[in-house]
Amino acid sequence: MCRSKVPLCLFLFLFSFSFLGKSGDSWTFEQIQTLQEKAKRGDANAQCRLGWCYANGQGVPQDWEEAVKWYRCSAEQKNGDAQLYLGDCYAKGYGVPHNTDTAVEWYRRAAEQGNAYAQSRLGVKYMEGVGVPQDWSEAVKWFRLAAFQGEAIAQDNLGYCYASGHGVSQNKKEAVKWYRLAAEQGYVNARINLGVCYAIGDGVSRNAGEALKWLRPLAEQGHVVPQYYLGVFHESGDGVPQDMAEAVKWYRLAARGGKGDAQVRLGKCYAYGQGVAQDWEEAVKWYRLAAEQGKPDAQYLLGECHAKGQGVPVDCAAAAKWYLRSAEQGNAEAKYMLGEGRRGCAE
Repeated sequence: MCRSKVPLCLFLFLFSFSFLGKSGDSWTFEQIQTLQEKAKRGDANAQCRLGWCYANGQGVPQDWEEAVKWYRCSAEQKNGDAQLYLGDCYAKGYGVPHNTDTAVEWYRRAAEQGNAYAQSRLGVKYMEGVGVPQDWSEAVKWFRLAAFQGEAIAQDNLGYCYASGHGVSQNKKEAVKWYRLAAEQGYVNARINLGVCYAIGDGVSRNAGEALKWLRPLAEQGHVVPQYYLGVFHESGDGVPQDMAEAVKWYRLAARGGKGDAQVRLGKCYAYGQGVAQDWEEAVKWYRLAAEQGKPDAQYLLGECHAKGQGVPVDCAAAAKWYLRSAEQGNAEAKYMLGEGRRGCAE
């Protein structure tokens, strides 16, 4: 039943507790009471807003079950925002048991009414094959509808689809276009994607300065992919003065964050004493971390360390194991070491 359960005994609490609604306006107790009255009379917009208040604990104690109740009242009146929020509740298990199928159902209802956020979420479900069979063409369809309405996550995902050729003909320039639109809205993942495009010249002319514009602020905020590329730029001297110590700083930050490519490069810096004192044990440590993530270059280099006794005792069996893993991913040097070069390891 779509009726408020806020008791009048909360008057003093509510009167002294103003909150910010979605618009950022401060609400008084009288306004909250008016919202509740409208919701009880069946006003779909008021029901949706009241559900939002319960979900966020704004002006009322947080109560997800009550939020779901009001979202449902509004959603059943075809309020697109309420349908979106109700879908989110089912997707996350807030106030109701987690149910991906039901989440998709509500996202679809909202998406079909033109709700950009629901279109974006529905696209993600098709992209991941969660709650629906994986269907990249269907994902692209929903991403495009949301992207044209300016929804940044959909723009970024549509860019990815164009970059990878999933659900649409591969078009790197089109990918950059959508990454840029999302990046200009401040969406972090798109800013990274756009910066990387400039860093490697993918879909756009290579431009270190433009890459640094997008990547440096994010590197300083702790994002590992931008940190890795700052290391690359400082190592090469592209767009910044060449500085191996600075490169090592950025590689280390990205490596500690789990970026495999940074772990490989940091390992090489230790192996050859570039920007840091030579330390083969430290090199092996970083090669191993990257190798265990499946990086073929790291697997080959770790095999070399085992074969030559650099940072670890000579172990031909371990060397062969890592050469094989690298060779299976196409590393030519590892293939050679498994064949003609095998005699290079002798315990």
